[in-house]
Amino acid sequence: MWPVFLTALALMLVLEGLLPFVAPALWRDTFRRILLLSDGQIRFFGLVSMSVGIVLLLVIH
Repeated sequence: MWPVFLTALALMLVLEGLLPFVAPALWRDTFRRILLLSDGQIRFFGLVSMSVGIVLLLVIH
């Protein structure tokens, strides 16, 4: 179980680091835009992200 969890964590960190490494100005602009969103909009984005992740897990397994 732990090797799978650590592999998933490592892949997430690699993917999260791609945009700031490749396009730091775009990454900074994206965060400026996120700061302008309301709490409800950010929660909705989080809900959509979690839902997509759950669907992917169900499809994979």
